Amino acid sequence: MTTGNSVDPIAQFVSYAVVVCWFLFALTFLLRKRPPRGQVTRRDQMALIGIGLQVAASFCVWFRPLQRQFYSPIIPMPQWAEILLAILTLAIAAFSIWLVNAAVRRLGKQWAVSASLVEGHKLVVDGPYHLVRNPIYTGIFGMLIATGLAVSRWNWLLLAVVVFASGTYIRVRIEERLLREAFGSKFDEYARKVPALIPGIY
Repeated sequence: MTTGNSVDPIAQFVSYAVVVCWFLFALTFLLRKRPPRGQVTRRDQMALIGIGLQVAASFCVWFRPLQRQFYSPIIPMPQWAEILLAILTLAIAAFSIWLVNAAVRRLGKQWAVSASLVEGHKLVVDGPYHLVRNPIYTGIFGMLIATGLAVSRWNWLLLAVVVFASGTYIRVRIEERLLREAFGSKFDEYARKVPALIPGIY
């Protein structure tokens, strides 16, 4: 635990580890193979509202004046609890990196920042898409949680979760509307079997 202005080594380690995880997370997009993109046949710019809310959520956990004292736990707790929380935080970050990496590789040329369909678009239902319909958003949400647990105040993390969930809901609704228009009952059957973001919740 932190006493006065002393550094909590557990919190310090988790903070550094989460930064490294974000670096690995970014590499997923920077180093991915970029096959020739198909011609965009459908696009919905309203998804930009959702993107804006997701960015605002990230701001809540990263903006320095909103963060807690450097290298301190998110709330006062005994050391054993802090160790367990540290393990959970890094497990969430590691799983999120794997999930996003697997999803981006599986999508290939179909991956895009904004809601769109490309020529020859296929409905992907295997790999990480067998776990959730929107694994990239699930992975980003996981990184948001891990970052908040590592460096943010609990109240700002809670706000970030609400804002991110709102933005993600907008994006999911828009993107899945495009997929439903393109694939009809095939997508409906997939959506009935596989949750959107979090198994057992949504």
